[in-house]
Amino acid sequence: MQLPALQSAKLIRRYKRFLADIELPTGDVMTIHCANTGAMTGCGEKGDTIWYSHSDSQTRKYPHSWELTQLANGQLCCINTHRSNQLVFEALQNKQIKELAMYDEIYPEVKYGEENSR
Repeated sequence: MQLPALQSAKLIRRYKRFLADIELPTGDVMTIHCANTGAMTGCGEKGDTIWYSHSDSQTRKYPHSWELTQLANGQLCCINTHRSNQLVFEALQNKQIKELAMYDEIYPEVKYGEENSR
């Protein structure tokens, strides 16, 4: 999977579920979009190095998106939930998950059960 060009910054804070303030290497502060609505415990602490992308879309209020967080152990954590879904879909399509390689059809987020959960 090819990610868009990413830039690094330091996380200042995340708020209102979808927004985060970051500090750029220049010292400038910018508000970016966060697609992850979860608690993100341990994945978005003040001072963490984060990686964000830029969109040229004229309709976006916030043209930058939080993509990854570098954890204290150096590993990267995918914050953008759209990317994680794309990554798993591509891995399934390319038969890169050995235990699931026998399946030829892929259906994203299929509803199941009485509650139509996904």
